[in-house]
Amino acid sequence: MRVAGSIEIGAPIETIWAQVSDPGRYLHFMAGVTRWEVEGDQRTGLGARYRMLMRVRSAEIGGLIEVVESCAPTDLAWTSVLGIDQRGRWRLRARGETRTQVEFRLAYGVAGSGIPGWIAERLAAGTVQDNIRHSLQQLKRQVEHEQLRSAAAERRSLRAGSST
Repeated sequence: MRVAGSIEIGAPIETIWAQVSDPGRYLHFMAGVTRWEVEGDQRTGLGARYRMLMRVRSAEIGGLIEVVESCAPTDLAWTSVLGIDQRGRWRLRARGETRTQVEFRLAYGVAGSGIPGWIAERLAAGTVQDNIRHSLQQLKRQVEHEQLRSAAAERRSLRAGSST
């Protein structure tokens, strides 16, 4: 099953890359994800591994994933090593200096063939699609909020400097 979503965010591509390439930030914006932990010595980049779980209905699914593509600041992709078969990808494309198109794709397969596996994939699809949509919205909200806070702090600093 393949699901995907995209959104335009009012921030430079490097700002968004800092979010999606940092495993410590995933639990802050990834909807439905209950675990995203570094597994091993390598924290980021090609070959980094993470234990990832996503709540889908009453189950937590996922497993061990490994980064198989890391091209800063545009593409980050992973594939499963253990657990549910999955492939994920972040694609970031600059839209001028201050806007970025962000796409998140996830393909997964349920173990077992035939009708039961097909039914399980279909039942999970709506939840996974909602999680992707909410994750993109939360990423946008978080990044744009940080942009506003940074701009406000800069304005305060300039006012404080001009009043002395």
